[in-house]
Amino acid sequence: MAGLTRESLRRALLEAGATGLTPRGVGALECRLPSREIPALADRLVPLGAACQFLAAADTRERSGDFTLAYAFAPATLRPVATVLVSVATGAPRFPSLATRSFAASRFEREIQDLFGLTPTGHPDPRRLALHQFWPEGYHPLRRDAAARTDVTDAGQPFPFRRVEGEGLFEITVGPVHAGIIEPGHFRFSVEGETIVNLETRLGFVHKGTEKLFETLPFERTPALAEQISGDTSAGHTLAYCQALEALAGCEVPARARWLRVVLLELERLYNHVGDVGMIVNDTGYAFGHAHCFRIREELLRLNARVAGHRLLRGAVVPGGVAGPIAGAALGDLAAAVETLVGEFVEIARLSLDNTMVLERLQGTGRLTTPTAREMQVVGLVGRASGIDADLRRDAPFAAYGELDARPVVYETGDALARTLIRVDEAKEAARLIRAAAERTPSGAARAPLGPLPAGGHAFGLVEAWRGPVWHWVLAAGPATLARVKVVDPSFRNWPALEYAVLKNIVPDFPICNKSFNLSYSGADL
Repeated sequence: MAGLTRESLRRALLEAGATGLTPRGVGALECRLPSREIPALADRLVPLGAACQFLAAADTRERSGDFTLAYAFAPATLRPVATVLVSVATGAPRFPSLATRSFAASRFEREIQDLFGLTPTGHPDPRRLALHQFWPEGYHPLRRDAAARTDVTDAGQPFPFRRVEGEGLFEITVGPVHAGIIEPGHFRFSVEGETIVNLETRLGFVHKGTEKLFETLPFERTPALAEQISGDTSAGHTLAYCQALEALAGCEVPARARWLRVVLLELERLYNHVGDVGMIVNDTGYAFGHAHCFRIREELLRLNARVAGHRLLRGAVVPGGVAGPIAGAALGDLAAAVETLVGEFVEIARLSLDNTMVLERLQGTGRLTTPTAREMQVVGLVGRASGIDADLRRDAPFAAYGELDARPVVYETGDALARTLIRVDEAKEAARLIRAAAERTPSGAARAPLGPLPAGGHAFGLVEAWRGPVWHWVLAAGPATLARVKVVDPSFRNWPALEYAVLKNIVPDFPICNKSFNLSYSGADL
């Protein structure tokens, strides 16, 4: 990866035949390329340490007569990054697949095939991903001219799961309806005795047309939609969406708002990490740790309500800055309260992990090795627990993180214990960052007017939320209308890695593996 610089990226793009090469902010380039040249570009970038990290389609037939694909090529740190725009002809709706070169691309391509009807030629796994098998053939709901259908019926045909056969092997199916209050997901285990030899996960049960809603909702209601993409990442998703809008409109966010956005994002990281550690130790049977973590989580949620007006921080991040009580909150008191609660949490985590019953259940369980994590392009805290040193707060700073010394934590073992310890360490780091913000946040305005969006313009919003990188790609249709919003939650990237982490573990350890990943169903089922 040391070989990748903005200049080496520029040379690789020019060698591939890129046109319209344009700088786009710090460490970013944009160009256009014929679709046939995309595999060659991907091959040129591999020695430099870059791969396809993002891929979205847009129905731009009304404006240009064709479809548009937007690729983002970058290393795991997501800087430098090249945005490559590719046209796909309406009469030949296909494009070359990168599935054998990039695992992330393979998932994006299957999603595009479902939602737009563009075929990734050469893809080794053409099964449906976003839409279940009872959706009508030939119906692609994200095309601009797609009409609502009422003939969606389940004819009873099974999904073509992989089958593992052999003497002594049998299947265990779990879900999609679960005993708890979690969202629906289907897990199909192939086991030998109690040992898992294969797991296949089937999502999409709560696919709800969120990206289409961005195109049809009144513009002023779209930030509230972003907040609800994944309920535990309200601030993260809204911030990514607002940053994309602000980049499009050329809106300069006030300094005070940038610092307050750091506070909100770290508060969201805190209550989720504390709750996760409680749930992980609860699945080892250690109810004491669970009870105290959830007591502390409740205190953090009440603190959120006091400083931001909502337990889950909704309504606080808005286009152009922040709104509500956070704009005038007493940050010194907030930082002191956070430090007290994090101190209690660290002590509870220490007591829990000193218990041999807990430690033995976590150590070595659900191990995702660094080579596998890299090949699967795992992101966020799961990636950092498996040795991938990447965190946007340091690598591609946003909000006020560029003025802070964010210190990512990385572990090498990749097991449930590492994913637990990452959360404990990141909670301590969140308290430190909130204290720094309390001491350095300037006075002044907390919001600026957004201004009109340029029709046909597009921009990214990219945020290191508590699970990992959240992407929002926004294509404007007019001053206050949207032609396309593509959202990528880190869960979309990381769900397949869980299938590898559980291999050679016993079935009773699956809940621990699952909780240590804590992936969002809603974030993947857009």
